Amino acid sequence: MSIWGIVVAAGDGRRFGGAKQHFELKGRPLWEWSRDALIEGGVDDVVVVGLVPGGVEGGVRRRDSVAAGLARVPAQAAVIMVHDAARPLASSRLVARLCAHLVAEGVDCVVPVVPVRDTVVEVEGSRVVRTLDRNRLVAVQTPQVFRAGALRKAHAEFEGDATDDASMVEAIGARVVTVSGERAAMKITYPEDMAIAESFLRKGAGP
Repeated sequence: MSIWGIVVAAGDGRRFGGAKQHFELKGRPLWEWSRDALIEGGVDDVVVVGLVPGGVEGGVRRRDSVAAGLARVPAQAAVIMVHDAARPLASSRLVARLCAHLVAEGVDCVVPVVPVRDTVVEVEGSRVVRTLDRNRLVAVQTPQVFRAGALRKAHAEFEGDATDDASMVEAIGARVVTVSGERAAMKITYPEDMAIAESFLRKGAGP
């Protein structure tokens, strides 16, 4: 079974203050950490989307960048994993577990999730209109793994934008399931997140 990966490294890092995928963690750019975790977890080959050596040019939106990566994935690939360059500490163990679960369960997509720790509310402006039951809520991470046909179908049929590919696959009626994610697979969004990532590494978390 051929497994390919796409690492999205094309963002402008506006909230970070620069293209965060190029910032270094322990001497290596973030996108390299994400790429290597896929390879070490059993992915056969990886397309990196972004201005990196050997990379593919990205698009305006995240989904456009993933589509650019999809265009480079061979048609015979059976499974495709999509990962954010900004989650450098997702482990190779998580990668392998996601792929195994996809095959074992016979579903279209598997995503890693972590519990929501804070109270979550719905607001209109500054007014709270509803407090949500956090016991039914989880935060979705990457990498996300897909049956190749389901991911390609979602990109062909889903209109509009999306924050991740799993939501596109779910929107076209495909079956998406979850597995436990990793706290260390946090998304690097702000400069102070780099210190948190370094703390995870000191504790032995990550790849």
